[in-house]
Amino acid sequence: MRDPDHDPQIGPAATDIPATTDTPAGPEPAAPPGDRSRLGQSFANRPLGYPSALVWLRAGVLRDWRGVLGAFLATWFYVPVALLMAVWGGISLAAYGLVAGGSQAGDAVPEALRDAPLVGTLLDAFIDRSGGVLGGFAGFAIGFLLGFLVVLVYPWRAAFDEPANLFTGLAGMVVAAALIGVLYTLYRLLWEPWLLTVSGARRLSRREAERLRPILYDCARALDLPNVPRLLIEDGPMPTNARAYARHVVVNTSLLAESDEDVAALLSHELVHWRTGDEVTSAFVRGVALPLVLVHAVPTWLMRAFPHPATNFVVFLFFWPVLLTMKYAVLPLHSRDVRAAEYRADAGAVLAGHARGMRDMLERDRSFEVGRSGWDAAVCATHPASELRLERLELLTAPVGEGAPGRAPVTAEGLFRGPGTVASPRAVLVAGVLALACGLGGTLLGVTQWALFRPAEAVDGYFAALADRDAREAVELLSPAARPAAGDVDRLAALVRGKGYQPPGDVDVTSIERDGDEAVARVTFTLAGQEVKADLPLRREESATLGLFHRWRITAGPAALGILAGQEGLTINGVAVAAAPEGTGESVPLLPGLYTVGGQSNALAETPAQTVAVLPGQDSVGDVRLEPTLTSAARAAAEAEVRRYLDACAAQKVAAPAGCPFRYYNGDTVKKIAWKITTYPDIELELTGPATARVSTSYEKQGALQATGTTTGYFGGTTPFTVNDTFTVGGVLTVADGRITFQPGDE
Repeated sequence: MRDPDHDPQIGPAATDIPATTDTPAGPEPAAPPGDRSRLGQSFANRPLGYPSALVWLRAGVLRDWRGVLGAFLATWFYVPVALLMAVWGGISLAAYGLVAGGSQAGDAVPEALRDAPLVGTLLDAFIDRSGGVLGGFAGFAIGFLLGFLVVLVYPWRAAFDEPANLFTGLAGMVVAAALIGVLYTLYRLLWEPWLLTVSGARRLSRREAERLRPILYDCARALDLPNVPRLLIEDGPMPTNARAYARHVVVNTSLLAESDEDVAALLSHELVHWRTGDEVTSAFVRGVALPLVLVHAVPTWLMRAFPHPATNFVVFLFFWPVLLTMKYAVLPLHSRDVRAAEYRADAGAVLAGHARGMRDMLERDRSFEVGRSGWDAAVCATHPASELRLERLELLTAPVGEGAPGRAPVTAEGLFRGPGTVASPRAVLVAGVLALACGLGGTLLGVTQWALFRPAEAVDGYFAALADRDAREAVELLSPAARPAAGDVDRLAALVRGKGYQPPGDVDVTSIERDGDEAVARVTFTLAGQEVKADLPLRREESATLGLFHRWRITAGPAALGILAGQEGLTINGVAVAAAPEGTGESVPLLPGLYTVGGQSNALAETPAQTVAVLPGQDSVGDVRLEPTLTSAARAAAEAEVRRYLDACAAQKVAAPAGCPFRYYNGDTVKKIAWKITTYPDIELELTGPATARVSTSYEKQGALQATGTTTGYFGGTTPFTVNDTFTVGGVLTVADGRITFQPGDE
């Protein structure tokens, strides 16, 4: 019989010490000669009634599915956090409901009802007196539900976009919980001798061994057990008790004062616990809930070490979500299996022929029992009520047909239910088929991932799209955050298709450095006949194709080419670029490659083309400014236009030719005048744009002319004159219809 405080339940298990080699007082049942696996030898004194140690572990691990399920859901779905958020949300919305329900609930009542005689008065009175209370209750219920669901749903937010994430996430959680559960179980079993040392259990002395070991061996033979566990003992004035572990049975010194029948009943009971692997079951449940168990151990230890109401209140204030989760979600489910194990162990005492001693022990325990009131004593109890256990004993010991019609006798086969081998041939076949399918499926998925969804594939596709001059495909391979930098995709496509574009060639992805969902591809390629190296950053998409494959996208968007203000008529690969407004600038996004930026060329000026190289990963390639230059024939054409203009001015027979750079005035009336240009000025040209130039004349290079004619004085006399003078010329040259024209003046 096991003490309730040391039953295999969620929480730190009772511990034991290793037994030294003792000389048994009687013959010990021999171990089957076929069980000599290394795993079996690692678990000394485990029950040998199993084909192998793996079968023993499997039987214990898979027994209590309810406890495992409760531990899994409570721990791996963050139920304590969900409970905490639920209470906080409920309190917050309850406070709002108290205020809103008392002050705003009346506004929701239709005016027709509020104005109705008697009914309106009743509604107003009801709302005034209870609106806040109802609002508080409703707010708490809504806030509690929302807070609880937020914690449960938030970790699965990725499943809304990709349903496969739900299954892979659940599978990962199950694998992680099972792995931790198995590792913890192995830790408890392998370290059981050393862990039990801490609890104070010790090996039996010679006199204790002579008293207890013969009874232990007799009980094992009666139960048809091939071996026995290590028997240890604890000192102390405690009630008669014993506890079974995976490889040990621990009794206390009070047992030495009992009769042989009572000792045999108690040891038979514990041998059944040991043989059926109940401690393995409890260890696995604890392992599945290990994160929760470790946190729960803190308040449990504090309340046990400092037993005071104030301490309990403070501990509960800080750890109540964990305490309530364990109390109301985990322990009740596992306790059900533990209580069933107690009935099974009582049946073992009957099978060993010690039903009377078992009845005596239960009768004694019943005299100390009190009413089982409350959740802990009633639902989370690890032992059934003694009266119910006595009733079960009566059914098991009653002759067939007397009070138990049709009852089958208790047998070792029925009690221990032989677990069989590790796996049946059918199970092996199914497992093999599943393993083969998983292997082939995993290989296919791996090949698909490697061929289509690796970082290098995204880089190769990007440069292949550039080689095909497909800007749209290249932009599709960019990450969603980088695509807006491409701007007008139609214009970008026209630039890439233009005659002056040269894509990177001889591309080679030399290496890829990956850090989680981010990677950097080191690429070498040739551009304009030179070998270039560049780094291209990538990022793995959160969304998955077919719910399985995550594509890689390039995070470096197109590089920006700055166009300075005042430049008109620019083209990139023959595509016209709008001029930036005066005082501002404009940028043109460009994909990696070589571009030709050109300007206007006409009879007046020509603009040399400029080559721009854009490398992968660049944010900007700087500004472009094309400087137009005069053509070789522009000066001669400009001088001819200026002379034509001056000749037209000289042909006018007036003292002040309109729009001309010279005139004659001496105060008298000019009767007749003729102009003759003796020296044409040397003009200077300054380009003000790709199709305009300013014309000016320096002081040293002025033109000369002669004016001849007659003037009429005030009194009517005629006087001939000849005047020599200098002049300058200024204006603007423009190009119209492919021909240079001159416009005099400053503009």
